[in-house]
Amino acid sequence: MRIMIRGAGDLASGIAWRLYRAGHRQILMTEIEIPTTVRRSVAFSPAVYLNEMTVEGVTGQLVNDQEEAEAAIRAGKIAVMVDPDAESRSWYQPAVLIDAILAKRNLGTKIDDAEYVIGVGPGFTAQVDCDCVVETKRGHFLGRVLSEGSAVPDTGVPGNIGGFTSERIIRAGADGTFRGLRRIGDLVKRGEELAEVTEDHTGRIVKTYANIDGVVRGMLQDGVHVYQGMKSGDVDPRGQIDYCTTVSDKAIGIAGGVLEAVDAYVRLHQ
Repeated sequence: MRIMIRGAGDLASGIAWRLYRAGHRQILMTEIEIPTTVRRSVAFSPAVYLNEMTVEGVTGQLVNDQEEAEAAIRAGKIAVMVDPDAESRSWYQPAVLIDAILAKRNLGTKIDDAEYVIGVGPGFTAQVDCDCVVETKRGHFLGRVLSEGSAVPDTGVPGNIGGFTSERIIRAGADGTFRGLRRIGDLVKRGEELAEVTEDHTGRIVKTYANIDGVVRGMLQDGVHVYQGMKSGDVDPRGQIDYCTTVSDKAIGIAGGVLEAVDAYVRLHQ
């Protein structure tokens, strides 16, 4: 069964990874030309500039057209394509389309884009622009499949990890070109330099510092154009280095809801 996933960030990749491990091996993911995934060590989006990306034993491969996508899938890989508007849907003809862009709003997905459409997170309404919605907010209802209504609206406050919320987020200090000064997996202390931005027009260097002790769990790739305040990285106060290279608990929970919805669809159509 053909599955298309819009988005290839860490949560979308957690979905793809779990579907793949459950036996759904015909997966095409779509991404933007310059991905802005922070937790890129556990995402398939880096395939856009690395050609391949492996997450816990599952490999995503960059493809440019239908022929390459079909070949990658036959080779046991997840196909990743630069296709922001999911125009490949016309030839891929997925039975299931999953919008996991996590934009907090619907960027164009419609309920008739596939036989079964799943909206992930805020911005979707079940039975209006998709068949069901999967909750993404941390807490009691994470991963729940909603057959009517919408997910909890975005609060703008990052989830609580180790007692910290907004403090763990690394944000760009200016509009300009981003460069990381530490790598994903590095242990850091509060006040250490983490990244810098070369400001547009002036060329001034604006640095970002760690707000807490922990491990750098996410960091944008060098060269990305950012705007002031843009999320550019993530420090995990738990300090577990192996968390940087494994699919997160949140992604696993959301993916479980998506897998439940996909398998329910399959059972109804056998």
